[in-house]
Amino acid sequence: MGLEELEHKDYFSIGDVKRITGVPEYSVRYWEAEFGLIKPIRLESGHRRYTKQDVYTILKIKDLIYKHKLTLEGAKKQLAHTAGAGRNDGQNTGADIKFLSEIKETLSQLLKEC
Repeated sequence: MGLEELEHKDYFSIGDVKRITGVPEYSVRYWEAEFGLIKPIRLESGHRRYTKQDVYTILKIKDLIYKHKLTLEGAKKQLAHTAGAGRNDGQNTGADIKFLSEIKETLSQLLKEC
C-alpha cells in the first residue's frame, strides 16, 4: 500500500495516513491542531477520517519540514503564502510551480520505493 491507495479510496483512517505518508500518527494529530489546514471528518465513534486533500496537505507539510528543513512557523508561512497566492488571482507563481514540482518528485520517489 502507499500512494496508489489514494486512487482507490476517498477517506482514510489515521493508520492509512501513516502508511501513505510515513508520518507518525502523533505528528498527524499535532499538525492537525497546529496548522488548522487538516480537517478530518469525525465519526460518531470519535475516529478521524481524512480526505485525499488532507493527505496531500500532510505530504506538503512533511516536505516543507523534512526536505526543506523549515520550522513549523516557516512551514505555516509558506503554506499561507501559497494558499494566499492561489486565492488572490488564481495564477501560479514561479515559486508555486517549483514547490509543486518538488512535491511531485517526492511523490514519485515514494512510489518507486513501494
